[in-house]
Amino acid sequence: MASLPTITLNNGVEIPQLGFGVFQVPDEETTTAVAHALAAGYRSIDTAAIYGNEAGVGKALAASGIAREELFVTTKLWNADQGYDATLRAFDTSLGKLGLDHVDLYLIHWPAPAKDLYLESWRAIETLVADGRVRAAGVSNFQPSHLTRLLDHSDLVPAVNQIELHPGLQQRPLREMHAAHGIATEAWSPLAQGAVLKDPLLRELADRYGKSPAQVVLRWHLQLGNIVIPKSVTPARIRENLDVFDFSLTAGEMESLTSLDAGLRTGPHPDTLD
Repeated sequence: MASLPTITLNNGVEIPQLGFGVFQVPDEETTTAVAHALAAGYRSIDTAAIYGNEAGVGKALAASGIAREELFVTTKLWNADQGYDATLRAFDTSLGKLGLDHVDLYLIHWPAPAKDLYLESWRAIETLVADGRVRAAGVSNFQPSHLTRLLDHSDLVPAVNQIELHPGLQQRPLREMHAAHGIATEAWSPLAQGAVLKDPLLRELADRYGKSPAQVVLRWHLQLGNIVIPKSVTPARIRENLDVFDFSLTAGEMESLTSLDAGLRTGPHPDTLD
């Protein structure tokens, strides 16, 4: 299988542009799902402490026989573990569950602004980067105000901001801010949990290319330059989500999809989740 395209992050680390997410997958099902993904050709796996399935991911990685340097593993710091010392402890716990000696990307999962601890957490992550235990550091669900504050108080620019992003919530101003600061945009809920897939425009494009609406949306993400982490536990769907490199949307088709932006959130708002 041809290798997947990669995005070079602002510190030179390369991340596969299309990865596999395990949000809401029970731990006992995660090992099998990740094994299917690795067999299909995925090399980037995205988990989080709060998902409760880091151990399941670790089992699949260990059993895969794939060299560690070929894998890209992301996990995230949960809100309750923010703060300098708490972040270091939480990272150790995640690493133990994953059975690894480092992760490729470590993210602050939410800014949790009412806690006002994300600057301390970031300082801890700077330490983990300096120690070689985190190859790339990033954030998730950070709004422009959160990013600006982080940039004002640290020399370490986040490599990634992982945000809810799909045709129904396109986040153009935030993506433009990312581009201005060399921060890669990574999309969670890239298919809006299916909410956008019945749109007539997506169905029309899917028919035109002999693809599914989900494949059209994933292709849209890739052509925007987003990193994308679709999730499935169905082997056929896991493979289908990877089969998006044999067609391209035209500039006109890409532009037409901007009409689907409706401010549609499937998850919490970053300003209010703590």
